[in-house]
Formats: sequence, structure tokens, C-alpha cells
Amino acid sequence: MKKLLNIGFATVLFGLVMVSCNDDDYETIESIDKIKIDSVKIVNDTMDVFALQSIKTYSTYPSQCQGFYGYDYIYNNNLERTVTAYKYITNGPCAQNSYTGANQINFSPRQKGKYTFKFWNGGNNWITKTIVVK
Repeated sequence: MKKLLNIGFATVLFGLVMVSCNDDDYETIESIDKIKIDSVKIVNDTMDVFALQSIKTYSTYPSQCQGFYGYDYIYNNNLERTVTAYKYITNGPCAQNSYTGANQINFSPRQKGKYTFKFWNGGNNWITKTIVVK
């Protein structure tokens, strides 16, 4: 039994070493920066309390070295939200062709009301969307 435990432990340790040494496929993230949200797709502009809806955002990335990093999702008050998207920039060689990336926010309201979403569209510009929650 002790011999089987030693073999199992050695196998797990070997597997961890092999996985940790195999990160050549990933480029290092050099920086994070805002990226404007070009458009927003909301399927239902009316929904129920506690229901779940995915809000999709679309941004254009100038090269394959850039991609979606995350959102800054701020509750300004009970019914107003501002959303800013961020991109990562890597240091590796990549194609310089632009592409459009789609991402989503899952929205599940906890109270009734008229929710206003403002999505950053560059500079002082915002895309405003409204969802009525019944």
C-alpha cells in the first residue's frame, strides 16, 4: 500500500512539473488599457426581477496582440451603471489585422425600476441603454 502511495505521489509531482514548464504558448501581458465599446446588444429591454440576461458588447481590436481583459462595472446609484471595457496588450509577434471581439455582462436585477446603462465609447462619449425591470 505504501508503495502505491509513493508511485501515485511521484506521478502527480511529475505531472505538475510538466504542466508548470509548458508555458511557452503564452505571451506576457505588457499593459492594460481602455478600449471603446463600439456597440451593445440587449435582447430584452424589459425583464423580471431576479431574471438573468446577458448583455453583449462589441469592441474592435487593432491587432492579434490585443484582446479583452475585463470590465469596470460601476454602480452609480441603485438604477444606474457605467461600464468601461479594458484590453490587454501582449509583447509577442502577431498579425496586425484588426478584429471585432464580443464579450458579455450577466445582469440579474434585485429590484424593480428603470435601469440605465452607460457604455464607454471613447473620449466623453457613451452608449446609453435602458432596461425596465418589472
